[in-house]
Amino acid sequence: MKNKDPFKNLVLDDYEKELEASIAQGEWLPMSKKQFEKYKLELQEAAKGHIENRQSMTIRVKKNVISKIKSKAQVKGIPYQTIVNILLSQYADGKIKLAI
Repeated sequence: MKNKDPFKNLVLDDYEKELEASIAQGEWLPMSKKQFEKYKLELQEAAKGHIENRQSMTIRVKKNVISKIKSKAQVKGIPYQTIVNILLSQYADGKIKLAI
């Protein structure tokens, strides 16, 4: 079997081209192992705090409401649960009012 070059027909988008040019211009510096381990620990601690500060919840919602939220989330490029969480948080903080 011949070794094929997986990059032979590679087409980069504008963002990837920008990154490649940035690397070629030396705008990126390598991290030392010590710096990497420190940064990794900081990210792990942030993730741990984020996860521990969550609680799952089960609610019944009309299918059409979930569909509309999912559609809006897809347009924004975020998970629909994020939108639901934002709405609940804003209501809990008194930033939005409900008409009941």
